[in-house]
Amino acid sequence: MILLRCLACLFIFIGVLVGTSAVVLVSVLLLRFPLLLIALVLSCWVFTRALRHHFK
Repeated sequence: MILLRCLACLFIFIGVLVGTSAVVLVSVLLLRFPLLLIALVLSCWVFTRALRHHFK
């Protein structure tokens, strides 16, 4: 039982580590290529407008 709990904690730790490194990598890419940042902001704006129109 202790081994199973240890393995579960290890997988959770690895998952958190991979998630945070992915966020850091995406942030670096967005700062390195400003067109990606503009495309992301524009797509979020279009998505929110579409949601407002859909639920109106």
